[in-house]
Amino acid sequence: MNGNLYALLASRFPADRTQPFLETLDGQAVSYGEMEAGAGRLAALLKAKGVTPGDRIAVQTAKSPQAVMLYLAALKVGAVFLPLNTAYTKGEIDYFVADAEPALFVTDALALAAEAAALAPLESVHEAAPQDLAAILYTSGTTGRSKGAMLSHAALGANGQALTDAWGFTGADVLLHALPIYHVHGLFIALHCVFLSGSRMIWLPKFDDADVLAAMQRSSVMMGVPTFYTRLLSNPKFGREAAESMRLFICGSAPLLPSTFADFEERIGQPILERYGMSEAAIITTNPLAGERLAGSVGYPLPGVDLRVGDDGIVQIKGPSTTSGYWNKPEKTAEAFTADGYFITGDIGRLDETGRLWLSGRSSDLIISGGLNVYPKEIELVLDEMAGVVESAVIGCPHPDFGEAVVAVVAGDGDEAAMIAAARTQLAVFKCPKRVFFVEDLPRNAMGKVLKAELRRTYGEVFNEP
Repeated sequence: MNGNLYALLASRFPADRTQPFLETLDGQAVSYGEMEAGAGRLAALLKAKGVTPGDRIAVQTAKSPQAVMLYLAALKVGAVFLPLNTAYTKGEIDYFVADAEPALFVTDALALAAEAAALAPLESVHEAAPQDLAAILYTSGTTGRSKGAMLSHAALGANGQALTDAWGFTGADVLLHALPIYHVHGLFIALHCVFLSGSRMIWLPKFDDADVLAAMQRSSVMMGVPTFYTRLLSNPKFGREAAESMRLFICGSAPLLPSTFADFEERIGQPILERYGMSEAAIITTNPLAGERLAGSVGYPLPGVDLRVGDDGIVQIKGPSTTSGYWNKPEKTAEAFTADGYFITGDIGRLDETGRLWLSGRSSDLIISGGLNVYPKEIELVLDEMAGVVESAVIGCPHPDFGEAVVAVVAGDGDEAAMIAAARTQLAVFKCPKRVFFVEDLPRNAMGKVLKAELRRTYGEVFNEP
């Protein structure tokens, strides 16, 4: 059998290719047949431009149906798809191009599709081995230079099939898609569940709470980041009636606050399903579709995923969807795996007695104050419950006596001294913030993760100031 991911995806498309694959909010539709033909024409154009199996195709383009067709076309010809954030600057792009050396760089999928319009669709699918590369995903680069995580056809296919089963996708589902498609979440996780179940999507160019509420009337599943759900909760029109057709709300890419989890369940009558994933492994764990979902837990490992927590508290994984390493960085690849082949995620966590995973943060965010380990998540959970706090981020800053000291940056209002005093009633003194700073919003990357490296740069000298 052909190990090409395209062959797997196409085998699950509806037999009736006139069925809708994608609908825009204003009712325009793209059928499975139109999507397949468009991908075939783009594949023919890629071959005409000299793209060969294994070549990288870098893509920095607006979200569109044609961008999805381009992804499928790249798979079809055996190229390696390299999606790039549309917000990246020229300097950042220069780094990715120098590192990945793409054969083609696409900045406008619509223009490319127009160029391919007169071509006959390519019918053949490149014969790929399961472990051949399908995509390179550059890490978000919250610390240091981004690394290109290599994902094989088999890795993406296995993850997509596991999620389609775990989340109960069927051909009757309608996915509300408001995510960007330059990242694992919106590109692979969302699209593969749709392809592999033969279902369809309502396709929004971006998240807008009014548009999402309108689309929700015709949808059954939504995938989002925590910001999506906090914004919906701030809209008084979002309630049980608005969500009555929805069977599942999924959240990931950044931690979901327990308060958001509780508020959402109270408002809508169903809990959000939180899961855990990363560029290097797609989805690793998920809360159950049928069964208890607990605030703060990211659930159980997917079938086939072997997960353990090392003596240092860092989550390690081995499974069918794990990266084969970092592009052009053999030394970083070697550092990322244990001697017995487990990938070191860099996330600090614990497994409870039932096998659920609970995350405490990134190992790079660990604070060592006076020789004692301090986990930011524990402090953030306390601060987030205080009056006036929308959300908090805890970082370690250099301190002349303690090596590092705890600093809290809070989105919201409050009194620094009162907040520190309140924290001391719930936390050991060494864990309590020595300083609290108030801001309007916490800095985030494109997927909603708080940029703690940026906070450390901003407040890093606070204990060294005269």
